[in-house]
Amino acid sequence: MTLTASAVPTRVATPFYRAVGDEVAVFRAAAGRGLPVLLKGPTGCGKTRFVETMAHELGRELITVAGHEDMTSADLVGRFLLQGGETVWVDGPLTRAVRQGAIFYLDEVVEARQDTTVVIHPLADHRRELPVDRLGTTLSAAPGFQLVISYNPGYQSVLKSLKESTRQRFVAIELGFPPVDIETDVVAHEAGVDPETARALVMLGNAIRHLEGSPLREVASTRLLILAGGLVAEGLGLRTAVQSAVVQALSDDSDVVRALGELVDAVLPRT
Repeated sequence: MTLTASAVPTRVATPFYRAVGDEVAVFRAAAGRGLPVLLKGPTGCGKTRFVETMAHELGRELITVAGHEDMTSADLVGRFLLQGGETVWVDGPLTRAVRQGAIFYLDEVVEARQDTTVVIHPLADHRRELPVDRLGTTLSAAPGFQLVISYNPGYQSVLKSLKESTRQRFVAIELGFPPVDIETDVVAHEAGVDPETARALVMLGNAIRHLEGSPLREVASTRLLILAGGLVAEGLGLRTAVQSAVVQALSDDSDVVRALGELVDAVLPRT
């Protein structure tokens, strides 16, 4: 299979990101040493946006790949392909990043098979090398190359956990949902809604996140709140937008949907 990687230009527009703690300083220090970084945090809390922001500030190309269970090492490193009647080698996204000195971001690393992710080990220690067995060569990472991976600790299972041999090669940065004021600014900016609407959405998100005995596997992320805000910006009523972008997105269970609807009624302002 062919893996799709996205390369983000880093000098076009500054990504919008509001720092919560010392994550920017830690990332900059790691980048200065070429150290790999592990981002930990819940789905939709801003991990990808953070990497995009840091790539922009550092003036580096960002190559992003989403981890999945069918991913093979060849998807990352490269393979021989038939082109125009000839067999040619085509670099994978990881190899391109190593050659170009880009930031390589493997999102949701635990979704990939462990026999695939071991390919990053030589890049994540003092060697900073990528063995390309099919070419019979080993590539040294170009200056500027940095390896970044992410995962959601609260979502992993026994079968999908990060190996200690992988984890201990990385500088870890934990990201979470931001405080109310910061998250309100983020939702207002990204969705294009007024601060009052953004704050109502954030208060709802926090209420869902702090439900006692919650049956939800995932809580309302900042991403979901931005989606709801975007619908409001297009003219939908706040409750209709929340029902579609938050409540129905979080669960298919009718009892859970009903309970979330009651929470919405209790938290959102009536219009």
